[in-house]
Amino acid sequence: MTLQIDLTGRRALITGAGQGVGRGLAHAFGRAGAAVLVNDLRSERADAVVDEVRAAGGQAGSAVFDVTDFDAVAAAVTAQGAVDILVNNAGNAGAAGYSGRGRFADSDPADWEPYLRVNLYGAMYCTRAVLPGMVDKQWGRILTIVSDAGRTGDANGAAYAASKAGAAALTRCIAVENGRHGITANNIALGTMRTPLTEPLWAEHADSPQAKAILQNYAIRRPGSPEDVASLAALLASDHGSWITGQTIPVNGGFSFAL
Repeated sequence: MTLQIDLTGRRALITGAGQGVGRGLAHAFGRAGAAVLVNDLRSERADAVVDEVRAAGGQAGSAVFDVTDFDAVAAAVTAQGAVDILVNNAGNAGAAGYSGRGRFADSDPADWEPYLRVNLYGAMYCTRAVLPGMVDKQWGRILTIVSDAGRTGDANGAAYAASKAGAAALTRCIAVENGRHGITANNIALGTMRTPLTEPLWAEHADSPQAKAILQNYAIRRPGSPEDVASLAALLASDHGSWITGQTIPVNGGFSFAL
C-alpha cells in the first residue's frame, strides 16, 4: 500500500516559516497540495519562501505579522480567510534570539518575557484566531512545534522549557475541547535541529568538543533537519491523522523516549 498525503483544498498557515523548520514545512505542505500561508516577521524572508514553493509547483502567499500581537494576528487571519491547518512553529525568543539563558536562580523576569510571549502567547493568539473558522467548518488541524526541553527539562533554560511545555499543554486542552468538531491538535517535540540559528555550530565546528558533547546524547548522532519533521507534520495535518489528537510526538534522534 502506498500512503499518499493529499492536502489539496486546504489552507495552511505556518508561523515562523521564513527559514529553518518552518521553511521545510512550507515546502512539504506545498508539495502535498495545500495553499500555504508563509508567516514571518520579515517580509523578505516570507516572500522568498513563497517564491520557492511556487517555483516547485505549489500554491503560497505571504502573511507578515508578529505572533505576539493578537490584533495583528486576528487582522491577518481575517484578511487571508479561513485557515484549515495551523502550524504554530514560530518560536524561541523571536527576533531577539536566545537571550537570558542561565541559572533560573540568577534570572530576572525580563529574561523570561520573550520566550513566554513568542512560544506560549504566540501559539495561543494564533490558535484563538483560527479556531472559530475551524469550528464552523467542522474540520481543522492544529500542530504546535515544541521542544524536548519542555518534556525533560533544560538546565540553564527554564524560561524556554516552561514556555514550550505551556504551549504543549495548551494544545492538549484544545484537543480535548474541540475533538467533537472534527479538529485535532497535536505537538511535535524537537531535539537539536540544524537551522540558520545553529548553523555556525555545525558548519564551522562540527568536530568541536561542544558539538560532540551535544550529539553524544543522541542515539542517532546528527542534528535534526527540517525534512525530519515535515513528513510527520503533513501526515498529522491530513485525513490520515484524523484519529490522532492530544499527543506530543518526539522527533529527536533518540535524545529522549516517549511511552
